[in-house]
Amino acid sequence: MSDRGPLVMAITGASGAPYAVRLLEQLLVARQRVQLIVSRHGLRLLETETDIGTIEGLRTSVGMERWDELVTLCDDDDRGAAPASGSARNRGMVICPCSMGTLSAISQGTSRSLVERAADVALKERRPLVLVPRETPYSAIHLENMLRVTRAGAVVMPASPGFYHRPATVQELVDFVVARVLDHLGVEHSIGKRWDGSV
Repeated sequence: MSDRGPLVMAITGASGAPYAVRLLEQLLVARQRVQLIVSRHGLRLLETETDIGTIEGLRTSVGMERWDELVTLCDDDDRGAAPASGSARNRGMVICPCSMGTLSAISQGTSRSLVERAADVALKERRPLVLVPRETPYSAIHLENMLRVTRAGAVVMPASPGFYHRPATVQELVDFVVARVLDHLGVEHSIGKRWDGSV
């Protein structure tokens, strides 16, 4: 288990719930402590895209024993929770998927929820912040917001799977994106095929 503090993970209402479930599962497989925030729209998204309609359903899906040992659930309405404070130690934050509304709020520094405040804290404390939007096409406003957060120190990683590994299943497409996110969080994993220069 990592002794460098927990990772903050947020699930918001952008399409891409399978990425969120797989990422959380793999963080727990890697024995990472996670402070988890699921927005109301994020929970609705989980139900729409994965039939996981409750937090208990998410716990079951990613493994109850690991969840009970490694996950601390934080209420998105509680801006007094640990991720809201720079003095509370953590290893950084990932928002997967990240809605354009959330990205916009982060880019403007308007913390209306725990997700947004925790992201603001990650930036001000110079901790890793990985944002995984899944929107298409991007408007000029979206692109400007992405540029603002990138300049502030975030990594914007659109959920855009590659095809050089010849994926045969949807799961392989999901794993491609999740593997890249795990790499940027510094979490060891064995999912996804890495490019080795061969054709």
